[in-house]
Amino acid sequence: MSSQTLLLRPEPGASESAARARALGLTPILAPLFTVRPLAWIPPDPAGFDALLLTSANALRHGGAGLARYRHLPVHAVGEATAAAARQAGFADVRAGPAGVEALLRDVRSDARLLHLCGREHIPQTRNGIHHLPVYASDAAEHLPPAAVAALGEGALVLLHSPRAARLFARLVAEAGIARNSVRIAALSEAVAQAAGTGWARLDAAPVPDDAILLKLAARLLKVQDGGNGHD
Repeated sequence: MSSQTLLLRPEPGASESAARARALGLTPILAPLFTVRPLAWIPPDPAGFDALLLTSANALRHGGAGLARYRHLPVHAVGEATAAAARQAGFADVRAGPAGVEALLRDVRSDARLLHLCGREHIPQTRNGIHHLPVYASDAAEHLPPAAVAALGEGALVLLHSPRAARLFARLVAEAGIARNSVRIAALSEAVAQAAGTGWARLDAAPVPDDAILLKLAARLLKVQDGGNGHD
C-alpha cells in the first residue's frame, strides 16, 4: 500500500505538514488548493478596540506593517499555531484558545471590542463588538493540481485541513471525473469531515484539530491498510 500523503494546504503550512509526514515515514505530495496573498488594508484606530481576535496565522504572515499599531493590545488566538505566530510577530499578551472561534469567544467577556484581522473568505460572527477586517485572501484553484491527480491515481491518502478546502476538494474531484469511492481522506476535525461529504472510500477525522495529531492518524491509517496492527 502506498505511503503517499497528499497535502492540499498552502504554504508555509504545507511544508510544515510535509516535515511531520517524513518524520513518520510517510511520503508527502504537495499540491496546494489555495494561494494566500496579502490584501491592502487601512489600520483603524487601535483606541477603538480592547483586543485582537486572530483565527489564522495568515493574518500575521500577510498583515504587513499595519500590525505594529496593535502590539500593545491583548490577542485572543484560535489554536496554539496562531498564538505562536502572534508571539513571533511581537505581540506580548497572547492568549491561545481552543480550535474554533465560537469556542474561543465563550471565554472572552461579552462586551469586549474585538478587531478580527481575518481572511477575505471569513465567516462573520453574530456576536456584537467584533469588527472583521480582511488582511489576506486565499485564492482557490480552478482545477485539481496535476500532482494531486497523479497522487490520487497511486492511492495516496488525502489530508484536509479546513471545511473550505474539503468543499473545494470534493467539487474538483467530481469535475476531474474521479470517483469518490476510490479516494481516502483524513480530516483535521469532524467539521472538516462533514464538509467533505459522504461516499469516500474512507473518511476519518482527527480526535483533536491539530496537524501533528492528524499526521499520526494518517500514519496509523496507512499502517492499518498495509496490514499492520494500527497501534503506535
